[in-house]
Amino acid sequence: MVKRLAAVVAVAMAALGALALPAQAEPTPSGEPAKKTFIVGIKQDIDSLNPYVGVVAAAFESYQLNYDALTFSSDNDFSPVPGLAESWDTSADGKTWTYHLRKGVKWSDGRDLTAEDVVYTFNRVINGETENGQYGNYLTKATKVSKTDDNTVVITTSEPTPIMLRLAIPILPKHIWEKVDAKAVATFPNDTKVVGSGPFILSKASKGVEYRFAANKSYWAGAPKFDELIFRVFADDEPMKQALVKGEIDMAEDLSSAVFESLKGVDGVTVNDATYYGFSELGYNLGAQTVDGKKIGDGHPALTDKQVRIAIDTAIDRKVLVDKVLRGHGTAATGVIPPIYSQFHWNPGSAERAFDLAKANSLLDAAGWAKGSDGIRAKNGKQLKLRFFARDSSENSKQDAEYIREWLKEIGIEVNVSIMSEDNLTTVLGKGEFDLFDWGWVVEPDPDFQLSVMTCDQRSTIDKGNISAGWSDSFYCNPEFDKLYDEQKTIIDPIARAEVVKKAQKLLYDDVAYSMLYYYNQFEAYRSDRFTGFRPQPSAGGLLAFQFGTWSYRNIEPATGGDDASDGLDVLVTIAIVGGVLLLAGGVFVVIFMRRKRGTSLDDVE
Repeated sequence: MVKRLAAVVAVAMAALGALALPAQAEPTPSGEPAKKTFIVGIKQDIDSLNPYVGVVAAAFESYQLNYDALTFSSDNDFSPVPGLAESWDTSADGKTWTYHLRKGVKWSDGRDLTAEDVVYTFNRVINGETENGQYGNYLTKATKVSKTDDNTVVITTSEPTPIMLRLAIPILPKHIWEKVDAKAVATFPNDTKVVGSGPFILSKASKGVEYRFAANKSYWAGAPKFDELIFRVFADDEPMKQALVKGEIDMAEDLSSAVFESLKGVDGVTVNDATYYGFSELGYNLGAQTVDGKKIGDGHPALTDKQVRIAIDTAIDRKVLVDKVLRGHGTAATGVIPPIYSQFHWNPGSAERAFDLAKANSLLDAAGWAKGSDGIRAKNGKQLKLRFFARDSSENSKQDAEYIREWLKEIGIEVNVSIMSEDNLTTVLGKGEFDLFDWGWVVEPDPDFQLSVMTCDQRSTIDKGNISAGWSDSFYCNPEFDKLYDEQKTIIDPIARAEVVKKAQKLLYDDVAYSMLYYYNQFEAYRSDRFTGFRPQPSAGGLLAFQFGTWSYRNIEPATGGDDASDGLDVLVTIAIVGGVLLLAGGVFVVIFMRRKRGTSLDDVE
């Protein structure tokens, strides 16, 4: 009967044309209201659901669903707004900050969220090795974290610091995490029985497949307007696109430019070409060492020579990458703070290195790398052959690698491209077992964290023979840069601070710590016939999901009201089947469509 009904529906659909699809509905026991779900297609798998361990953007998206911070970044312009802290005060000398927490906030297990949880979380970051490696930059200047009562937290700092309203640290429940000791925290999965305070709480994790988050109906800022958020993992853009078109998912994130363009004009689908805060870079192994100076890895020694890196940088045609890879949806990159944060963005202007293969060849000649009969350069008997790792989850990364390989071939460098998962790449980078890589960063509204990843202290560490990666992926270490980083951390005046931040970016550019490739727009598409109420960040042309905050997730709702909108098999036409016969009226199908308990789309019924 299910198959036959599906066939009849297919005939009716073909006769009547494309129809608006309802919000997704999960199967529920008979008699219970259908569960409203919002399904997001992603390509980047979550590397860890433990907020002290994960490094990729998808992981941090899960953290802000599960847990709140003291403050948020507004959806309008990224300015700090109240989060768990509803207000705050600072002393006249700027070294004591008092945060007043919201009263009545509950953890998802019903326990009260109090100042004790905040103090515990921050002190664990200050004192724990793994925890400090993840969030320590935010509390570098903190000398004491304490509470005066259940709703008041006081942080004392050694010097005034401008980031005290930008403490992007998820507040964790002490009664849960105190059971995870310092030895266990680095491997604790945090993938079952999660207790959080955020708008959605993880209910089920299937790595590489999907992640389910149940709406927190008691959320202090108001319950979400649907019941479950699902991240569904796709290996490639094309199957994710087809799932969106068929109605199997409600939103597709991080699309390639080609797939994005192909979705324009599709019925029921709205695309969003969002101004973004990310950049892509060609990364170098600058001579992998641990924090204490122990050499690790097997990077090609040529890349420690700045002249070689300048030659490579000069051989990259960023205009081609923007035009061909991004299809014009981005701009060439220079500083590590993107132009969306105009106050802190740096651009070299007329001093920008231009694409010039002849100059790149001359630079390598001058550095003593001579071309052999096979066209590959060599010096002291060692050829200039480099390994280049790109990411399997990114079409842009794969295309970048192919273009760069061809350009470097023109200047006598042989490049062997390998495509790997982000999990594997993270491991390879931490061990220094690479030459070149293509990746990028999603940059926070405050520049502190992005600058911190380039400091000497963010290189890898070794404990009992085990190498643990820091935030640094290139092993850049320049005491002059570290000094600038420390300086900006204590400047309260935003204009004066911006000048130091720009100096730090100029130094990175001059040192060719990265070859910055481009600032890219983020491509999204969603079923506008199913959901509405998205809140872009920033408000003008911004992102709809994977924001700094959960603005859209907390405000989107089914596009059609009433109980009927919640059932994934309600359609705007009706099918009448009497005795198994499809009725026709005046040559037009008249259909009565029965509710089914299972499935979320016609494809599921089939």
